[in-house]
Amino acid sequence: MELSTELIQLAFVAFAALAVGGLAIGILFPYFNGEAEVRSRAKKVASGNLAPTKSKAASKDKSAQRSRRIQETLKEFEEAEKKRRKKVTIRQLIHQAGLELSLNAFIMASIIVGVVLLIVAFIGGAPIYVAAVAGVVGALGLPRWVLNYLAKRRRETFLHDFADAIDVMVRGIKAGLPVSDALKVIARETPAPVGPEFAEVVEGQRVGITIDQGLERMYDRMPLAEVNFLAIVMAIQSKTGGNLAEALGNLSKVLRDRKKMKQKIQSVSQEAKASAAIIGALPFVIAGGMMILNPTYLVPLWETKIGNVMLMGSAIWMGTGVLVMRKMINFDI
Repeated sequence: MELSTELIQLAFVAFAALAVGGLAIGILFPYFNGEAEVRSRAKKVASGNLAPTKSKAASKDKSAQRSRRIQETLKEFEEAEKKRRKKVTIRQLIHQAGLELSLNAFIMASIIVGVVLLIVAFIGGAPIYVAAVAGVVGALGLPRWVLNYLAKRRRETFLHDFADAIDVMVRGIKAGLPVSDALKVIARETPAPVGPEFAEVVEGQRVGITIDQGLERMYDRMPLAEVNFLAIVMAIQSKTGGNLAEALGNLSKVLRDRKKMKQKIQSVSQEAKASAAIIGALPFVIAGGMMILNPTYLVPLWETKIGNVMLMGSAIWMGTGVLVMRKMINFDI
């Protein structure tokens, strides 16, 4: 049976249309089912040129805002630190030493000490100018040195218990206590001087002073880098949010590491300190021994002009050496 020419042509057109349609479907199908988009995205991921999605862009923007807040907070603390670097006044030094003493009472006590030293030196047979120098030292130098000593001892005692106080705060926050209640626990349970310092912060909250401001005042009374760290952590957390317990836990670890480093430095430098003490005391020990064994041997040093000049020069050079050795064996971290 022979097919007509028209039927053959129609069949050829139908087969050609099916072939073209199949080819078009094969080429365009990935674009309809999303496969081409997946491949394109995979290539971008592999090349690192993937554009962030809306959620990632929002997260990145939020992170940038938090970083800006942190930078602003740190800048504020840096400016406040520059203002604090002024010379410490006597009133601030009295507060840092933890003394319940007014400025007028301290001035009166300094004058009394100066007068007593002047009288003692004059009665002891010293020249009038030596007695005057002793009086000035007693009125101006000795009381301030005592204040500095008491303030330094109080700061060392504070550092000994400060990390434990931070741990108490961390455990309280993890247990669900508010920060103010955790501060109350520290103020009540921690021995002085840590407890009274945190008690000042708690008392300040009752009159409207925020925790950040209270910690800044604590830093004025206790000028330690560790207290400044706590103030910075609390200020950043209050402005940017975050896990306060984790931040304070990291701070406690840093404080303990700093304490270990200080103790290690003290142990390593102890030999140098002993050597410096021996070298500094050796001239006085030898001079004392010679005055006992042969009292007239060193008399020219006291009774002749050239001897006095030699003593003065030796004192200057020895003082310079002691200061240099002290600078070499003292480390601050």
